Amino acid sequence: MAEDRQKYSDADLQEFKVIIQAKIDKAEKDLMLIRESFINDQNNGTDDTSPTFKAFEEGAETLSKEQNSILAGRQEKFVRDLKNALIRIENKTYGICRVTGKLIPKERLMAVPHATLSIEAKNMQR
Repeated sequence: MAEDRQKYSDADLQEFKVIIQAKIDKAEKDLMLIRESFINDQNNGTDDTSPTFKAFEEGAETLSKEQNSILAGRQEKFVRDLKNALIRIENKTYGICRVTGKLIPKERLMAVPHATLSIEAKNMQR
């Protein structure tokens, strides 16, 4: 099947590259905000303003730090996945399913530009 070995054109790859770079820029800004929020949580300066609710505040503060840490980890992975997609564009392997070897539909790549699996391959994993 010739269709199974098909690749995206250079014009298509360039279009994806622009989309991915914009997503990287936004994701890196979001990551910076998450990190700044984490730093600000550590220095809120309200230690002695409300001693009655101190235990509750400490618990909420710990939860907030854990949530920020989880969010930062997810965001870092997202940025890394997007940067790996740029590498695949440079190698001209972008958009090819790593399981089936078939071209991932453009609609899927527009929605999830760092995808490495077609829906068919993803469904096989379940």
